[in-house]
Order: sequence, then C-alpha cells, then structure tokens
Amino acid sequence: MGRFLMAFLAVRVLSRRRLLRVFQIPGLLLVPLVVFVPAVRDANMSWWGIFALGLITVAQFNFWGNYLPLVYPVHLRGTGESFAANIGGRMLGTSAALLTTTLVAYLPAATATQQLAYAAGIVGLLAYAVGLVASFWLPEPAHEPAADYE
Repeated sequence: MGRFLMAFLAVRVLSRRRLLRVFQIPGLLLVPLVVFVPAVRDANMSWWGIFALGLITVAQFNFWGNYLPLVYPVHLRGTGESFAANIGGRMLGTSAALLTTTLVAYLPAATATQQLAYAAGIVGLLAYAVGLVASFWLPEPAHEPAADYE
C-alpha cells in the first residue's frame, strides 16, 4: 500500500522534499501514538496504527527509487544508489537494533516488553526526526527527466 501511495503522490507533488515530508510528519505523530501509548496500557498494539506506520515507512523506502536516479548523473547512478542503500540502509540502519537493545536497560517500565516498546519508540521517533531535519538539505532535482548520456 505504501508503494502505491508513493507512486500516486509522486506524479502529483512536484517537490521531492515536500513529497518526503508528506510521510515524515505523520510518522513523527504516529510513532508516539502507536508505540508509546499502547506500551503503557497493553503489549498488543493497535492494528490500524501499525498498518498506518508501516504504510508511511514503506512509502519512504520507495521514495529513494524515484529520487536518486534524478539526482545522480548517469555515470554515478549505480555507485551513488548503492552507497546510499548499503551504507545508509544496511550499516547505519541495522545499528538501530543495537541502540534499541542498549536503551532497554535504562528505561523504567513494569515489564521487559514495555521497556522494549519504549526503546523501539524512541529509536523510531529519532529516525523520523533525523529524516525530517535532513530533508531540508536534499537537493531538488530538475523537473525534466535526467539525460541517459553524458
């Protein structure tokens, strides 16, 4: 669903920064509602909240496939996209698991499940906040398709 939503909005929203923020701002609002509130009351989180959070997260993954080819020149596309996906997504992104499990020991809660929910929520909120702040420095690609030669 997130891919379809991104594809639908990609042809309607011309600014790539604005398109990314369409998903990041709701993410900043949804993470506390979906993760923190149910963690206090019950370990079973809201099904609709998880669906909505998953939808906007997956849509952002699809954003890179639409954005990066427009930013990198043809001779750098493979290298630039691979660097962004492998260094950013795989190396930095997976370190969030270590950060989450490290935070668990320092968070007050009645159960270990609640501690883990709080830690995951903090890391998720941090990821959305960093993404939103970083979006202000994204270069805006030209509105015409990139040339396939150079």
